[in-house]
Amino acid sequence: MCNSLVNKYNVAGPRYTSYPTVPYWDNQSFSLKQWKSSLSVSFDESNNSEGISLYIHLPYCESMCTFCGCNKRITKQHDVELPYIKTVLKEWSLYCELLNGRPKIKELHLGGGTPTFFSPENLSVLIKGILRKAALAEHFEFSFEGHPNNTTHQHLQTLFDLGFSRVSFGVQDYNKTVQKAIHRVQPFENVKQATRSARAIGYTSIGHDIIFGLPFQNEEHVAKTIELTKELMPDRIAFYSYAHVPWLKGNGQRGFKEDDLPSGTSKRKQYELGKRLLSEAGYHEIGMDHFALKTDSLFKAMQEQKLHRNFMGYTASKTQAMIGLGVSSISDSWYGFSQNVKGIEAYCHLVDQNIIPVYRGHILNDEDLVVRQHILNLMCNFETSWTENTGHLEMLKHSVFKLREMEVDGLVELHNNSIKVTPKGRPYVRNICMAFDVLLQRKQPETRLFSMTI
Repeated sequence: MCNSLVNKYNVAGPRYTSYPTVPYWDNQSFSLKQWKSSLSVSFDESNNSEGISLYIHLPYCESMCTFCGCNKRITKQHDVELPYIKTVLKEWSLYCELLNGRPKIKELHLGGGTPTFFSPENLSVLIKGILRKAALAEHFEFSFEGHPNNTTHQHLQTLFDLGFSRVSFGVQDYNKTVQKAIHRVQPFENVKQATRSARAIGYTSIGHDIIFGLPFQNEEHVAKTIELTKELMPDRIAFYSYAHVPWLKGNGQRGFKEDDLPSGTSKRKQYELGKRLLSEAGYHEIGMDHFALKTDSLFKAMQEQKLHRNFMGYTASKTQAMIGLGVSSISDSWYGFSQNVKGIEAYCHLVDQNIIPVYRGHILNDEDLVVRQHILNLMCNFETSWTENTGHLEMLKHSVFKLREMEVDGLVELHNNSIKVTPKGRPYVRNICMAFDVLLQRKQPETRLFSMTI
């Protein structure tokens, strides 16, 4: 990769798991009443056809990983499990009452934190409680994030028996120096045992999460991690760029110094090496940061242009509504976003008072909806188009104008009413989406909000 391009485009920018991005939500105009109305409309439009997605945030971890920017609570006290689960199930009941129907679940994902902090017995209580008030859509998919050090055979078997078919294991990197720096020490043998147990039980999609750009990490480390990964051949791989956001409160990114991080150029070389090695092993690039074998549903969705992206990442099918349960979870009705309070005590208190524990959000206007669709198209399909009858045409033409320099650099192909990202431009898709982000253009952030794009 050309160093001049890396230096030119390595700027702070959003990851676009939503549009508008969270820092640009109009929280002042937002209300819980608006959110409820937005979700009810979306539910009525889509539940009988595609169903909904459900994300459940399980925030507890036994130790702090210093690369992690997620909401979590560090504790070794497992008596917190059942009270938290009971609160999540009550929040789910509040949503079911609001929707005045039996939600049909298309996707369900357990994230964290560390979902496998919870015992198999308590996870069973959680899922059975959720399903008691729900129906299942055709071809539903349940998935969870497993920590290789504590995901037991019983965890895997219990969740499989409840309908889970997909699991992702956080690998990050196998080098001991890197692992020590990010406080995530896990031997390859642990990952191998968890992966092979999942496959023997019958999981149809097993994923590994790998990160490049970590402290002390170099190309040799990336190559070794992928070499070991090839021994296990997971169905899909998330090959993430480390997001260095030390200004976020409580994210724990203090286990290393700034000088211990690879440069933008070095980081991009790690990505290019990893991408080449994964391609040689039979993996295909899916959207941004993801790779999958041809047999995986994510690859098939890409081929059929059914790939979708939301707060759970890339998914093989689209649902209009996604409800997030648990502390800090984000929900998406397509017409609006909402986020739960971030403190566990505040979350439990509100739910106990029969209040859906939302503290901020955004209702999308017509312009937001247009921009959101184009950014989603670029993130999933690396192209987008419109007609002369499309609303906000002048805004779109302005976005095209801003991409002229990227066209000269060979990153995009521009046409009258369409844009296509070139293979050379795919590593810069976040930068390309920024040309459509009219809210970012109208008001640049006064403080550091986003990680670097490269």
